[in-house]
Amino acid sequence: MHPMYEKKQAPQRQPLLAPSHTRAAVIGLSLIAALGLSACNDKKDEQQKAQAAAQAKPPEVGVVTVELQNVPLVSDLPGRLEPSRIAQVRARAAGIVQKRLFQEGSDVKAGQALFQIDNTPYRANLQSAQATLAQAEANLAQASATARRYKPLVEANAISKQEYDTAIANEKAALAQVAAGKAAVTNANVNLGYASVTAPISGRIGRALVTEGALVGQGDATQLATIQQVNPLYVNVTQSASDIMRMREAVNSGKLAKVGDNGIKVHVHLDDGKEYPLPGKLLFTDLTVDPSTGQVSVRAELPNPEGMLLPGTYVRVRLEQAQIDSAALIPQQAVTRNEKGNFVMVVADDGSIAPRPVQISQSQGTNWIVTSGLKAGEKVMVDGLIKVGMGAKKVTPVPWKGNAPAAAQPAAPAAAPAAQDKPAAAPSANADSTQAAK
Repeated sequence: MHPMYEKKQAPQRQPLLAPSHTRAAVIGLSLIAALGLSACNDKKDEQQKAQAAAQAKPPEVGVVTVELQNVPLVSDLPGRLEPSRIAQVRARAAGIVQKRLFQEGSDVKAGQALFQIDNTPYRANLQSAQATLAQAEANLAQASATARRYKPLVEANAISKQEYDTAIANEKAALAQVAAGKAAVTNANVNLGYASVTAPISGRIGRALVTEGALVGQGDATQLATIQQVNPLYVNVTQSASDIMRMREAVNSGKLAKVGDNGIKVHVHLDDGKEYPLPGKLLFTDLTVDPSTGQVSVRAELPNPEGMLLPGTYVRVRLEQAQIDSAALIPQQAVTRNEKGNFVMVVADDGSIAPRPVQISQSQGTNWIVTSGLKAGEKVMVDGLIKVGMGAKKVTPVPWKGNAPAAAQPAAPAAAPAAQDKPAAAPSANADSTQAAK
C-alpha cells in the first residue's frame, strides 16, 4: 500500500496526572475543607459568646426622672379679636362737608377735629341770638331802672300801688327774656360747634365714608367714619357650661387649686401657631348659657400696644383656669393599661423593674398628668418595654431623649385614659406581674 493511503490511527490519550499526584490533590482538598470547617466553628463560637455576653449585660432603656410640680389646667378654645371700644363718627349738623382733617387709617385722639362742615348758617344764627340777647338785656336794664324809681314814689303815695306792681312785673319779664336770649346763644354756639366734627374716643380711624362736597345731616345723623380702640383688644370665646361647672366644683372641693389671685391668665396663639408674647387676663364669664349650644360666653382683655393684632382675627385662646398641685408629667408612651387600670414601669437603683399603678387626670400635650402613684426622683421607663418582655430582669437606665416636656406647650384638656384617650394595652409578658403588683 502506498504510504499516502495508509490508515491514520488516532493518537492515544496520556493520563492527566499520575496516580501519586492524584492522591496528593485529594489530601490537600481534605485539609482545606477541614481548616474551613474549623474556622466556621470558631466564628460560631465567638458569636455565641458575644450573644451570651450581651444577654448577661442588662439592656439599656430610656427613662425620665419624676418631678412633682404644680401643673396648670389649660382650656384651648377658639376665639376672635374685637376692639375694646367702637365709635361711629356722625354728622350732628346739617350742611356741606368742606374738609377732611385726618389721614385714613391713622391714630386719632379724643376731641381731634375730623371733618369741617360749612358753618356759615350757624354763625348767622349765633349772631342773631346774640343780638336778641343784647336787646333783652337792654329791656331788662330799663325795666329795672323803672322799678327802682317807682319804689320811693309808691312809699310816698305819689303813684299807685298798681303802677309799682306793673313796673316790677316788667322787670321780671325782661329778666326772663334775658335768660331766653342766653339759652338761644348757647344753642347757637352748640350748633356752630357741631359743624366741626371731632373724634368721640381715641383710637384708630378707618376710611372716610363721605367726601368733600357731600351733603350730610339732612334728616339723620350721617355716619362719616368709624374709630376703633385696638389697645387693649377683647377676645371673645365660648366654653362649655358643663366644663365650667365641673372645674368650679373641683376647685371648691379642693381637688384643684385656683391659679393666682390676680385673675385667670390668658395666652393667645396666632393662626401661624406662634404665641403672642403679651399675656392677657380674663374679664368675665357670662351668667347665661346659650340654650341652643350649651356654651357660655367668656371675654378676656389682651394688651396691644404696638397694634400688631387686628380686630376680627381668629386665634386660639388658652385659659389657665386651675392647677393640680404636686403632679407629674409623664410621656404618654410610658403609660400602659390593662383591665385593672393604668400603670408605669419603675426602674429601681439596682436596675430592677417593677410595675406601678398610677392615677391619671388628663393629657397635656404629649404627656399625661399623673396625680398619684409616683414620688419625686423615681425613674419611669419610657421605651425598652420590648426588651423587658423578652425576659430581661434588670435594665440599664439612660435619659430618654424624646419630646420636650409638655409643661412648655400646654394643650387642651383631654379625657382621662379610662375614657377616650387610652394608653396602649400592656404586653402579655408583663400582665401577670402587673396584676401581682396591684
